[in-house]
Amino acid sequence: MTPPEILKKHWGYDAFRPMQSDIIQSVLDGTDTLALLPTGGGKSLCFQVPALCKEGVCLVISPLIALMKDQVENLKKRDIAAAAIYSGMHYKDIDRLLDNAAYGGLKFLYMSPERLTTTLARERIKKMNVNLLAVDEAHCISQWGYDFRPPYLDIAAIREWLPDTPILALTATATPEVKTDICEKLEFKRGFQIFEKDFSRPNLSYIVRHIETKEPKLYEILSKTRGAAIVYVRNRKRAKDLVQYLQQRGLAADFYHAGLTPAERSSRQDAWMKDNPRIMIATNAFGMGIDKPNVRTVVHVDLPDSLEAYFQEAGRAGRDEQKSYAVLLVNKADAPTLRAQFEANFPEMREIRRVYQALGSYLQLAVGGGEGESFDFDFGDFTERFKFEALKTYTCFRILEQDGWLTLSEAVMQPPRIMVLVDRESLYDYQLRNPATERVLKGILRALPNVMSDFATFSETQIAQFLKMSAVEMVAIFHKFHNDGLIDFRPRKEKPQLTLLRERMDAQYLTIDWTLYMFRKKRAEARLNKSIEYAELDICRSQQLLNYFGQTNAAPCGVCDVCVEGEKRTLETEEYESLSAKIRALLNRETLTLKEIVDSFSEKQRTKVIQTIGYMLEERHLAKENDKIKVVESDR
Repeated sequence: MTPPEILKKHWGYDAFRPMQSDIIQSVLDGTDTLALLPTGGGKSLCFQVPALCKEGVCLVISPLIALMKDQVENLKKRDIAAAAIYSGMHYKDIDRLLDNAAYGGLKFLYMSPERLTTTLARERIKKMNVNLLAVDEAHCISQWGYDFRPPYLDIAAIREWLPDTPILALTATATPEVKTDICEKLEFKRGFQIFEKDFSRPNLSYIVRHIETKEPKLYEILSKTRGAAIVYVRNRKRAKDLVQYLQQRGLAADFYHAGLTPAERSSRQDAWMKDNPRIMIATNAFGMGIDKPNVRTVVHVDLPDSLEAYFQEAGRAGRDEQKSYAVLLVNKADAPTLRAQFEANFPEMREIRRVYQALGSYLQLAVGGGEGESFDFDFGDFTERFKFEALKTYTCFRILEQDGWLTLSEAVMQPPRIMVLVDRESLYDYQLRNPATERVLKGILRALPNVMSDFATFSETQIAQFLKMSAVEMVAIFHKFHNDGLIDFRPRKEKPQLTLLRERMDAQYLTIDWTLYMFRKKRAEARLNKSIEYAELDICRSQQLLNYFGQTNAAPCGVCDVCVEGEKRTLETEEYESLSAKIRALLNRETLTLKEIVDSFSEKQRTKVIQTIGYMLEERHLAKENDKIKVVESDR
């Protein structure tokens, strides 16, 4: 089938978005390709469609477990065979999925980068007919970038086993240095192509507001704007506090952060997707992989530490190309606070060793052990047990991760699963010897018909109701069956996974690459300075962002706060104030159409009246209701 036929069959679309066709054709031509598409630009179709055009399996490398699981589920809904391998999975499951990929049972195999180069994976990949290697979040391969992840550096090694397989690297944001680094680190072959979508967003108005007290301004923004909204904050406590503040003033809002259980996160995200409530107060844990077109407003209450992160998060507004707003609230304390946090993000070596020593004790690992093993890891319990400060401890983990000692994944709920390990004759024999188990075993076989040949996932509540017992009682019986060798029972998992990439060593001998450490520190400081400049300089906000990502010839956007204020100044402040006061007085008496307002002024003034009304609508002093214009309530 051709790419358009596949697009129509599996996704129901009649045409590709701009640039998708060119990227897909480049991949089909066997060319190594780098695709830079902004958030919501349809990156996944760029590898899914060409992979379906060809025989073989597509290997997809992604660092985000939640995103992998989400894409796998979406592919399965379209009757496309897909699976994911990530930290915390049982060896038997990994073995089975690799076999499926090697012998034609899968079309897409998603893998975290640290799993890609294990001995098990290497041997099976050599047997696979891999038609494409897709590297998602490709900026993670570069130490010039804001989200460097060392396992990405190992991806190029598999090219030796797949000499004829092209690579498609995808990312939403990359500076010129990062783009160059991606192509070099992935060993792109001569003739490679780079596709970069224009990052400008004409429908998105970037606004910075310098104010002392942020809460009232946030309430004002959210009460004046319609449609869904995301408010980004730096920490969990701030998220809870702002929800309470808004709810007390009559706005429906909820909060989201990495400390919630996977079930809670899923529930809150689903509710927000249905606009109930329409406002989500969140840390940066929220938003990845979410495609909600009607987000009208994204507000950052804290100054971001990089323009890459800000551009991605702000870009979640206005994906339907309707008028939307990305607002940054700033006060005098923000820059000093950001600089202090920056220093805390680069602790001394003794702090890193102290955390590493405690980790070995926490995992009860002997020196020399643990390499390649994954562990359930409760970060909160770890910091509490050793009386560590959370932010500093997390920073130490990040440094250990960047230096290749370990990886720490986000928490993702893995539902409980069971598989019967014996044949029907042995099962019947067990029932005869344990008559009390007959009802439960027969119930399992009826409720989960494929359980004799494969793992079956299930809901504890539903199966317990089916078996007419409590979930606690049912789980206890399953554990007994497991211990008796009757079934393989895997209980529910909801904890993050920590994987050790090297064997544990005595903390006093722990070393990191200090040259690279200082390089990353210098790059982080440069990103921080650009973020502060963005908020402080009176230069078109869109121009600043596009220039940062290498688009140096961008024209002023005309809709950000800097452009609007600049145009207003050309109208003369006194003239604007006089005309806006007269317009407000007219509309305080009655709502009028634009023509009725303009006709109330002399012919000489009419052009400037239209300009003034435009500014007042832009700044939400006025609002349109059908064809009438009225004064916004708070401006009366």
